[in-house]
Amino acid sequence: MNPRCAQSPDFGALVISLDFELHWGVRDNCAPDGPYRGNLLGARQAIPRILDLFEEFEIAATWAAVGFLFAKSRRERERLSPAVRPQYADLRLDPYREPTGAGEDDDPLHYAPGMIEQIRSRPRQEIATHTFSHYYCLEPGETHEAFAADLRSAVAIAHDRGVELRSIVFPRNQFRPGYEELLREFGIVCYRGNEPTWMYRPRPRSRETLAVRAPRLLDHYVSLSGPKVTRWDEIPQPNGLCNVRSSMFLRPFSTRWRSFEPLRLRRIADGLQAAAEQRGIFHLWWHPHNFGAHTEENLQFLRNILQVFFACRRTHGMQSLSMGEVAGLVRNAGDAAGTAEQHAAAGIPVEQVR
Repeated sequence: MNPRCAQSPDFGALVISLDFELHWGVRDNCAPDGPYRGNLLGARQAIPRILDLFEEFEIAATWAAVGFLFAKSRRERERLSPAVRPQYADLRLDPYREPTGAGEDDDPLHYAPGMIEQIRSRPRQEIATHTFSHYYCLEPGETHEAFAADLRSAVAIAHDRGVELRSIVFPRNQFRPGYEELLREFGIVCYRGNEPTWMYRPRPRSRETLAVRAPRLLDHYVSLSGPKVTRWDEIPQPNGLCNVRSSMFLRPFSTRWRSFEPLRLRRIADGLQAAAEQRGIFHLWWHPHNFGAHTEENLQFLRNILQVFFACRRTHGMQSLSMGEVAGLVRNAGDAAGTAEQHAAAGIPVEQVR
């Protein structure tokens, strides 16, 4: 057991994180006026309803937003953009080549300061960073210097909106060992790491082959990767950061896989129940635009998951935590586990602790 977490919290936790990116996250594969446009615009309709569900079930969540989305105008984004930028070998990955409108009103795919404010207005919703430019840490052409410049811009534009960034989600889960000191330099205390099995290992896009993607797809319905629970003592890292690693991606509803929906729900429910019983962490994540189509089906599926969580909270004292709250608990683990003081130090309201 990691000595820094010798007194682990005595409850299990559901952690939810969302990669809020709109078109910036899919621009190398999907044209802004292409078939996926409906999903991206639909995300703006789905987000308030997701927030309503979170509020109904008292769910904390981490929203990792691309820095570009904070900008109110193209001029503001360009003013805060770094001078040092990644020189990706694949030019399709370069977001600075993307033509955009003037602001959120005329270009809702590339600007979202209003949506970010909506999220911030709800209780216990953490705004984190998904880097400034949807930066790819494992693609040829990126550098340590360019990543540092990107983080500097991400922190600056968030600060201009009154947001102090404490958590990061790496675009396409491309965590790169060796960049941890940059995270600490810019005030980041935790990140969402990858699941500890070969199929989820961080890799560049060119290595995301069918042989990797097919097992991941099946793993959402049957257990190929084994247990999905993270122990509290696995979170603190020797480098001083907290790795609040992923447990499972919440796949969007698909008519093709409709008959397998009960299996998908059971896979997630089993992870939640195991985390509750073992007093560990189950970390579920997705993109808002995953709910941009088949919105009703996706919201109902999310409600089903949250009902399982609600039952686990009632029977095992399971809690809902953001990534930042998990880090706060771990970093204050010298206090008596499960006490009101420990929760207060992590920024968790006492009334949420049952």
